[in-house]
Amino acid sequence: MNTVKYLLRSLRENKKAAVLSMSFVTLEVVCECILPFVLAKLIDSSGVEWKSLLLYGGILAALAGVLLASGILSGKFCARAAAGFCANLREDMFGKVQNYSFSNIDRFSASGLVTRMTTDITNIQNAFSMIIRIAVRVPLMMVFSVVMAFAVSPSLAWIFVACIPVLGGIIVLILLKSFPYMTRVFKKYDRLNASVHENVKGIRVVKTYVREEYENVKFARAADDVCNDFVRGEKIIAWNTPAVNLFMYACYIVISVLGAYVIAGRLPWGSLTTGELSSLISYGINILSALMMLSMIIVIISMSAASAQRIAEVLREESAIITPEKPITEIEDGTIDFENVYFGYSGEGNYILENIGLQIRSGETLGIIGGTGSGKTSLVNLISRLYDAAAGCVKVGGIDVREYDSASLRRSVAVVLQKNVLFSGTIRENLQWGDAAASEQEMQRACEIAQADGYIRSFPEGYDTYLEEGGVNLSGGQKQRLCIARALLRKPKVLILDDSTSAVDTKTEALIRRGLKNYLPETTKIIIAQRISSIQEADKILVLEKGRIDGVGTHAELMKSNAIYREIYETQNGTGGGGNA
Repeated sequence: MNTVKYLLRSLRENKKAAVLSMSFVTLEVVCECILPFVLAKLIDSSGVEWKSLLLYGGILAALAGVLLASGILSGKFCARAAAGFCANLREDMFGKVQNYSFSNIDRFSASGLVTRMTTDITNIQNAFSMIIRIAVRVPLMMVFSVVMAFAVSPSLAWIFVACIPVLGGIIVLILLKSFPYMTRVFKKYDRLNASVHENVKGIRVVKTYVREEYENVKFARAADDVCNDFVRGEKIIAWNTPAVNLFMYACYIVISVLGAYVIAGRLPWGSLTTGELSSLISYGINILSALMMLSMIIVIISMSAASAQRIAEVLREESAIITPEKPITEIEDGTIDFENVYFGYSGEGNYILENIGLQIRSGETLGIIGGTGSGKTSLVNLISRLYDAAAGCVKVGGIDVREYDSASLRRSVAVVLQKNVLFSGTIRENLQWGDAAASEQEMQRACEIAQADGYIRSFPEGYDTYLEEGGVNLSGGQKQRLCIARALLRKPKVLILDDSTSAVDTKTEALIRRGLKNYLPETTKIIIAQRISSIQEADKILVLEKGRIDGVGTHAELMKSNAIYREIYETQNGTGGGGNA
């Protein structure tokens, strides 16, 4: 119930439509329960006089009209409320994910989030539609029908009362048996979506290594797992309809036989007319049909309960990055200070960065080099506060990054990540991620510095060339240069290039470095690279080894004092001895 209350916050402007839908459902049920009663009067008055026939016939026609109108209106408002509610849920989930820190995102897989915003939301929409229409209809129908049955014949109405708990018990047993399969299937949906996402994203690798058959088998296995659980659950639920039909027709036979004896005066259970027997049978069918609908509602609600919990997990997740009540929004300069910083992804004690102490003056260029897993990317992620340090302090412009407004900080710290991410749209639209108000001249200038303007102009559409999702119609080097241009348009206080020229030739890379130096002289530049040639001219070079600082200095200083740096240089340049190079 707590989860339901939490999700209902997203109902918002659709509350009125939900209430109207339930109101018209109530009117619909009242009309349905009155119909058999009036029909009984019509049957009993047949052959008596025309006035009675016209009166009851007119009432039936009016009730049918109200029933039709209320059914249409309840369906209309129900659809509006359910669709609007789930649209709000999707927007709330998407907005929540946008505010997550990287540590929050790490908790949810991409495929899991996709399942939550698609399949799980659809289940919630179906359940919500059922609840505001059928879940309101069923108890009202059962109560009104039982009351009307007792009004017609108290003695025979007890047959329905006796059937309800027995049939209810059978339905509950069926649901208890099927519930584990229905809840387990959603975890398997995540694996199915993961297989699709991974395969489509890496389709070039799949084809390069001729792994289509392997991927087909893997997907088929995941699809079969989902199918098998659904089949097992549905096999159990399939007993539901035969059980209800058995009781319905059994009650129909018993009521018909006993009612005939009462009408004939062979049972001392009061008086009963043919019309009243007909209405009694109708009320019995209403009661048992309501039980069948109730069982289906419970099945859908049981399936949606797991979906509701998964959606609530996303909405309840609080960002690990908390902005202070009165954040600082202006970053003075690009000075960066690491003061005894420790950081780890999996909790205290499991640090991948330890005791980092580093000072970078505004406008300096810092090169970072180290082996795989040495913590290079983790270090720069702390500057733009994509993660928070576990201990110690990271300062930008002389102020702890935790005191800044996160959006303001990230607007002043431009990052070109290892994975070059471009979005479907034109080159111009992708560049505008850096600055939505950038002029044509500013975009061209940024692309010239990033050495992207030349190849962009070679396209027939130039800056209006359409990029497919992920920029798949560009080469790796072209994507890297476009991402650098996008970052330059931010005119940041700090520019971080995380191995972002690895797919670019050395000549082009040298031109980019020269352009950066002239274009952003006051911007602090941090370059993570695998090639020493990429950082050789930096004002300061940081050598990381297993999360610790192994050395800091210029190229010449490190060649003399740092064995790791010297070994990397000699390996890359094919020299056997040391030296200043």
